[in-house]
Amino acid sequence: MSFTATSTLLSAGPLLFAPDLSSDGSAVLFVADVSQATLLAFEFPAEAPAAAADVRVDRLGAKLASLLGVERTDVLIKGITVHPVSHAVYLSIARGRGPEAGPAVVRADADGDLSVVELDDLPFTSFELDDAPAADDERKDVWLDSGDESTQQREINGITLNFAQVPLQRSTITGLAWVDGTLFVAGSSNEEFTSRLRRIAYPFDGSATATSVEIFHVDHGKYETHSPIRALTSFGGGTGILASYTCTPVAYFSLDQLRGEGLVRGRTVAELGPMNQPFSLVSYERDGEEFLLVSNTRHPLMKIAAASIVGQLPLDLPLSDPESSRGVPRENLDHAGVTWMAALERDSVVVVQDENGDVNLRTLHADVL
Repeated sequence: MSFTATSTLLSAGPLLFAPDLSSDGSAVLFVADVSQATLLAFEFPAEAPAAAADVRVDRLGAKLASLLGVERTDVLIKGITVHPVSHAVYLSIARGRGPEAGPAVVRADADGDLSVVELDDLPFTSFELDDAPAADDERKDVWLDSGDESTQQREINGITLNFAQVPLQRSTITGLAWVDGTLFVAGSSNEEFTSRLRRIAYPFDGSATATSVEIFHVDHGKYETHSPIRALTSFGGGTGILASYTCTPVAYFSLDQLRGEGLVRGRTVAELGPMNQPFSLVSYERDGEEFLLVSNTRHPLMKIAAASIVGQLPLDLPLSDPESSRGVPRENLDHAGVTWMAALERDSVVVVQDENGDVNLRTLHADVL
């Protein structure tokens, strides 16, 4: 089967539905075109409301490969989001590993049927970031998720990791979040302090507020400004952002800080452990209480009570200090292989899960989390 990549989107990256519908009932899907340092906002026609159903797709990887006309090893998931009305699941797919991999957006309906989204048929607007690292920028980013053709296995302290050093430009956009009616874009920049959080109003008007951010990395024992945020989500009723990094600190940023003025320091609230990269950070509710889930490349799926984050003092001591702390309590959950996640409803999460040599799409409800 042949497959022609969309001419509108040139590379696969994070994607996110805005939770708020437009005045005509249409939904907006933001898709990051990482190679072009551009955000695309596609307008989907109004759909009839549908209750969220348990989403289940067995052998997702093999079915995606068949749908896209490639080998199973050439299918790489780069992001996941859920339509706010139909509750269909949308996946960002790279057809291959490396800068030349073609993109696709695939929809999974409640009954598990997969279809390629014809993005070229949808109206869209775009926003190009003006602070992306240049193609000849010699700085590198480290990926631990085996998502690049240069990935090699490396043993560190007896632990085998997937390890790739990629041009910094390919980490210009690493995550998206919708916070208090605004699109937030995390990633790397061309500035000396590389890690950036940008806030971009939609509809796009050509302007953005970009803030360089730093956090204290407990395991590394220092403040860091270079490693980009890997996963982020709205927190505190839309008053702030919770973000997770490689190796694996979790930090809180107040929206009031993110005004594009100087270097902003986040409040590190947790250290989840080294030699690990987070995939997703999502929230859900159980028995009236909010929790956060963090999925990882090496560590188990972790659960954190939101209430514990609110009162956590900033972590600012290295682990070598006898007074140091790993921050808020966390619980390892018995759901092996969970990678990409998105909220389905407030009490359920849809996940991509590695099982039996392939990946599957599953729904996890609050009563098992």
